[in-house]
Amino acid sequence: MTSYINWQFFIKKLLALVFISLLSSYSSHSPAKEKHVFTVGVVPQFETKKLHRIWRPILDKLEQKTGYKFKLLGSPSISGFEKEFLVGKFDFAYMNPYHLAWSHKTIGYVPLVRDIKRSLYGVLVVRKDSPIKTPFELDGKKVAFPDPNALGASLLIRAELKKKFNITIIPHYVKTHDSVYLNVALRQADAGGGVQKTLDMQSDKIKNHLRIMYETEKVAAHPFSVHPRIDKIIHEKVRQALIEIGQEEEGKQLLKLVPIMEIGSASIEDYLSLTNKGLEKFRSE
Repeated sequence: MTSYINWQFFIKKLLALVFISLLSSYSSHSPAKEKHVFTVGVVPQFETKKLHRIWRPILDKLEQKTGYKFKLLGSPSISGFEKEFLVGKFDFAYMNPYHLAWSHKTIGYVPLVRDIKRSLYGVLVVRKDSPIKTPFELDGKKVAFPDPNALGASLLIRAELKKKFNITIIPHYVKTHDSVYLNVALRQADAGGGVQKTLDMQSDKIKNHLRIMYETEKVAAHPFSVHPRIDKIIHEKVRQALIEIGQEEEGKQLLKLVPIMEIGSASIEDYLSLTNKGLEKFRSE
């Protein structure tokens, strides 16, 4: 009798363990998980609130078209953004071209779409009433940049000032493109590094005080990229959805705020040349 009870107890215990295992397995593949909640990082060219105002409506449209959920994560600085995507914090990320070039080799990020109408290039701005006319005159001067690792607004400019003009500047890092232009307008810096796209988005109160003194060479624009852990079927669904958004009038207006003038497919070949420019010498860890 005792043996029968022990055996019955054992069977019940075993069934309970199997039930718990099945329940756990079901939970990990439940419909809630199948909705796919993906994290999205955006290189902070603007302050966090402005980035959310720009990107949240775009991601809302992306959710409608794909059925996936996208959680927008903010980064306090470009350097902070780099550290976060390097440890895999973002499933998708809008990053600068140099980020993509070297993270593709080390992590495997893949570009999905980019602005195919306009290229990225750095612009050096000074006040309209500044006597400075050429980069040579910036030797020993204070120049504002958003971050050491901002591609167009910092890396390309600093590399060309050294290689082409052989001058030494005093860099002043102010976190965002907006702050660069404000610093120059308020005479807190002799010049500032930005990109044409973000300069165009400044208010007339700022732009009317500035003039472009120098432009760098052009490279392919910022890509919206995906981490290699994400399935390729999802890659293509997101790529096509973003391109569709860019074909709709409302979507075009939303993308212009990024700013993206015309969205289209991107490939890693668009960015590989950046690894041959020696920019690592000017990059900060």
